[in-house]
Amino acid sequence: MLMELFLTFAKIGMFTFGGGYAMISLIENICVENKKWITHDEMMTVTVIAESTPGPIAINCATYVGYKRAKLPGAIFATLGVIIPSFVIIFAISKFLNHFLEIAWVANAFKGIKIAVGILIVDVAIKMLKKMKKKPMQIIMVCFAIAAMLLINIFALNISSMVLMLASAVIGIVVFSINNMRREHMKK
Repeated sequence: MLMELFLTFAKIGMFTFGGGYAMISLIENICVENKKWITHDEMMTVTVIAESTPGPIAINCATYVGYKRAKLPGAIFATLGVIIPSFVIIFAISKFLNHFLEIAWVANAFKGIKIAVGILIVDVAIKMLKKMKKKPMQIIMVCFAIAAMLLINIFALNISSMVLMLASAVIGIVVFSINNMRREHMKK
């Protein structure tokens, strides 16, 4: 199991460009759909938790899946699996190719990769939206978040992602606390 965790996450780490958000789609495909190591709901939960904890999201997801499968040794092997390929590739590039991005075919390849990364990130967002429970308040919050994101990008506002995360957390706590109070009040 430990070697399988290491090799699975090494493959994810080696063949995914664009960072953690792009890796989420591949992690879900392999760990949820193919290997059935975790459920879709667990993947959504771990994605939210991984985003709100320190460290890269893909590493946090790998650590969770590894821990779920084989406790602490599994977490270590999965984490090393996702880290080592990227580290080796970046180290080799920095060591041996001083002007790596100045090579025309490399620069052009990365232009194409940027498009694929964007598609992977949108794919993850669509999958998470499809799996979300379709309650009115959650739909309103998703619409509000999309509208806020569009306005921030259209007007090129420089708002820290930390501020957005904290604001979202506060709104979530307030809205869902109010809903819980209503439910408790209706039960009485």
